[in-house]
Amino acid sequence: MHSLLIVDDEKNIRMGLRSMIEREFAGEYTFYFAADGEEALACLAEVQVDVIITDIRMPVMDGIALINELHGREQKPGIIILSGYDDFHYAKAAIRCEVKEYLLKPIVREELFGVLRRLASDRQRKDEVSGQLASTQALREDYAASLLNNLLASEGTAADGLTDQLVHAGLEWLEDGYYLSLLKPAEMSTSGDRRDFVQQIDSLMLHAGNVRLRFYDKDGRLVVLSPSYAPFERLSAYMQGERAIRFRAGLSSRRSGAMAIKEGYAEAIRALSYSLLQTSPDVINYADIHDRNTNHKLPLESIQKIANMLGCDRDQELKRVLQHVLDIRAIMRYDIGYLEGISRSLNELVFDKVFQLYGEESIHLLKLHKTVGNLYNFDHFHDYYHAVENLLELLSDYVKQVRLAHNDRGEIQRAITYMQANYQHDLNMAMVSNHVSLNYSYFSQAFKDYTGETFVSYLRKLRLQKAKELLTATDLKVYEISASAGFENVKHFTRVFRETEGVSPLEYRTVHSALKQT
Repeated sequence: MHSLLIVDDEKNIRMGLRSMIEREFAGEYTFYFAADGEEALACLAEVQVDVIITDIRMPVMDGIALINELHGREQKPGIIILSGYDDFHYAKAAIRCEVKEYLLKPIVREELFGVLRRLASDRQRKDEVSGQLASTQALREDYAASLLNNLLASEGTAADGLTDQLVHAGLEWLEDGYYLSLLKPAEMSTSGDRRDFVQQIDSLMLHAGNVRLRFYDKDGRLVVLSPSYAPFERLSAYMQGERAIRFRAGLSSRRSGAMAIKEGYAEAIRALSYSLLQTSPDVINYADIHDRNTNHKLPLESIQKIANMLGCDRDQELKRVLQHVLDIRAIMRYDIGYLEGISRSLNELVFDKVFQLYGEESIHLLKLHKTVGNLYNFDHFHDYYHAVENLLELLSDYVKQVRLAHNDRGEIQRAITYMQANYQHDLNMAMVSNHVSLNYSYFSQAFKDYTGETFVSYLRKLRLQKAKELLTATDLKVYEISASAGFENVKHFTRVFRETEGVSPLEYRTVHSALKQT
């Protein structure tokens, strides 16, 4: 059983987080609650918790002040920061406090669950190695991996006491020089998959040279350290000879000393990013890519043209402009930063603008947008290119349909007339949008623009108005009125009525009957 402290000045958020976590991790957490940092510190004086989820902005003591209070403690819980989009300066303060988990509101369940699992995994690893650091070689390697992972994730150099820790972990050999490689496997869903991948790499590299350490970093990439270049030559030969490679690899230059490991790690990450442009699999050596041309100019005018052409029935011209923007010949002439800049500009000038202009009713496209928004969600450049092209086609069609729907408001009025005639039936937006021959998502946005409210809200108000008329003009029972007004059951009707009117249906009838008699 783990313990978790939720710190937020809004009770509904505290209770909502608890319900969300309990459904996913039934019986795994004991919960504590606080409305601000001072209440949290008072709670922590009484109990020790494993995880703290805290809002940044709170009265009395905010989340940053709370984290600062906890910073010097010997046993610190895992900390998850919650924040809005406008709290970036708070986020920077949290990073300085070495908080590594930062979630934006509204909370995405899967992201929260993933963070909790990572913290639980980190906690389990620390528990396993504490007090037994040198008892076995396996534990010593775990400790070394944990030490290096913490070093890679830390701000600055974290030099205090590092030499003694390295010796204790058996890492003094780093001083004599090493290579660092990052291997990014295909997505793995279980710990068994991770073990199998390590065993596969071991079988390829261990007999070719002295692989001294391998471990997974926080992003699920396998870090491999060796004082010898030979294991990576063996890995390169394997990758060139196999047809179905399920991983990519980047290799640093030769480094010496633990203080240089973060630089080697950054080099391996940069080398790995070039796998997107590979025509055939191989280990990418930082020495081969570090001096690529960085003197480039992004094709911003062409990207703006793409944004302007959306919804204008100029799809073929749009594709030609996209071919110019993502011209692989130009991309191969420059540093990977050129392609990263193009991807970033497409997000900012095209994709993000569509969602800003046309709202969240285009939610069915958000999943694809989220994927395309990160260049490194793709294994190869051509996969990214086709995903961008596909998203642009969908967005262009979407924009065109929304504009048509906005221009033809008669269709929305016809939909409203249909709702007024059929509110008592099992009615939903799919049925109504089909009735007026408009796409579901386009209809949703056009309806909201025309009426000023969502379809669900409008239909609920329509049914409540009909119910109030029946309550004052007839002697029908409440359950009969509920059915006549189109509510699914009397319990739902009563709840919605009370939430909207502040009284029950019977109380409403009594009050209005009395008013009629006076």
